[in-house]
Amino acid sequence: MPEIELGVLALLGICVAGGIIGAFIFQKLNVPQVVGYIVIGVLIGDTGFGLLHPVDIEALRPFNNFALGLIGFLVGGELSGSIFKKYGKQFTAILIGEGVVAFLLVGISSTLILYTVCNDWIISIAAGVVFGAIASATDPASTIDVLWEYRSAGVLTTAIVAIVALDDALAMTLYGLGTSVADILVNGGGDSIFKTLMHTFVELGGAIVLGVACGFALDAMMKYLPQNEKRLGMSIGVLLLCIGLAVAFEMDLILATMAVGIVLINRAPNRSKKLFEIVRSFSTPIYIIFFVLVGARLSLDNMPAWVWGLVAAYVLMRSLGKWVGAYWGGRISKADKSVKNYLGMAIFAQGGVAVGLSIVASQHLQHIQIIEGISLGDMIIFTVTATTLCVQLIGPAFAKLAITKAGEIGRNVTEEDIMAELKVLDVVDDHFVPLEEGTPLETVVQRFATQDTFVYPVVSNEGKIIGVLTFEMLKELLTDRDTWQWLVVGDVMQPLRHRLASAMNLAEALHEMNNNQVEALPVVETLDGGKLVGVLDVRAARRKVNAELVKRKSVA
Repeated sequence: MPEIELGVLALLGICVAGGIIGAFIFQKLNVPQVVGYIVIGVLIGDTGFGLLHPVDIEALRPFNNFALGLIGFLVGGELSGSIFKKYGKQFTAILIGEGVVAFLLVGISSTLILYTVCNDWIISIAAGVVFGAIASATDPASTIDVLWEYRSAGVLTTAIVAIVALDDALAMTLYGLGTSVADILVNGGGDSIFKTLMHTFVELGGAIVLGVACGFALDAMMKYLPQNEKRLGMSIGVLLLCIGLAVAFEMDLILATMAVGIVLINRAPNRSKKLFEIVRSFSTPIYIIFFVLVGARLSLDNMPAWVWGLVAAYVLMRSLGKWVGAYWGGRISKADKSVKNYLGMAIFAQGGVAVGLSIVASQHLQHIQIIEGISLGDMIIFTVTATTLCVQLIGPAFAKLAITKAGEIGRNVTEEDIMAELKVLDVVDDHFVPLEEGTPLETVVQRFATQDTFVYPVVSNEGKIIGVLTFEMLKELLTDRDTWQWLVVGDVMQPLRHRLASAMNLAEALHEMNNNQVEALPVVETLDGGKLVGVLDVRAARRKVNAELVKRKSVA
């Protein structure tokens, strides 16, 4: 029997199905779902069962780029000009604080630890500068995923989105300076800082120009595409083009696609909000693949014991730097108390940007030996890989803790979310008196004229519900006043064909009513003949849902 090889589609299926299972398990443990994705990736990667090998992960790199591009686009959609106008100074102070303090603490601690290993200050300082620069990076993917999962909204959430969006540019700048300093220390290069700064400028500036151009092009196309399906297709096409060009010209693809989102949300906020919702709903399987591959990429074999000490110091100092730096920046800029106290713990996660920077750094520092058998480049990759695993596991949990402490969980809700939470009993109209089947029509007309209710349940003489009477049923009789004297409710009512249970989910109830094309239905305790509770009117129910939506939005 021929040997069966898993192809790309089978690997993608393993990633998506396994990721969903992992997310389900970890959500049951009250842990953010992104941790489940990453753990499943570790289990199926070389560190675990070996289903996904480095060559497979390399083949799936386009999915990683696509996922990062979608994340950048959606993050950009959260950054309207009004937010930066109101909070720009705070964001700048916090960004510089958390990035620079993490850079200093990780750089100093790494330098001291490495000196005890190699007894060479030049190599130790060079490595410390590189580690500090990489430590300033924050992973936007897992952090934003937590905010979306728990429907967070508020001043802290806004600050988190802005900081993780801008942190990429700061990390690239610090990395460019750090690697230049390391190269000068080790190799004595004279013009590397200027060259590196120019390369960094092109990488970041070019990404912004590319993203802005794609954003304006997409905005122009949206005007001629009224259908949501066509808008989605065009958006994905433009994003793929933007990502492809960013990769081809070695630009920052997250910054490029983020610029696309910023242009759209500021050029046409009303039209683009619906587009961002559609793209977000479409992107879930892409995110799952991305995070599973992040876990599968984390190989932790053959690491010396002293590297684990470096890993522990890196994680501790980086987390402390992010927290203290964000607090310091928030205090200087007089930020809100929740931003000052909790933003630092929400940005612990470190991901693809840090791993990518470590790979680039290793290529430049591969020839430098720390001890026999281990080069500086290898040590950087080992350390950043291990620290990425650690902070990817603890980062989402701390992000959840931050928005929980700030009281911002569950505020970014939609009408559908609220309907999914409510029961029919929560919105039923119970201030009514049912009509008896023998009630004269003249009495019924007077009741319709003096009250706002347009649907009445009809009960028998024994009190059992037998039908409904609506205003629509009376329209033909309103012009023939003589019939009011001798007709009764039982003559014009509609026999009861549908009813709702009070414990039924509101969203399901409204969906059922829409399918049956009815505007109101009687509500009973149970469908097998329970007590009449009231009437569910579609318009009244939606008014209550919208009132609750406005209430929650105003709090956020």
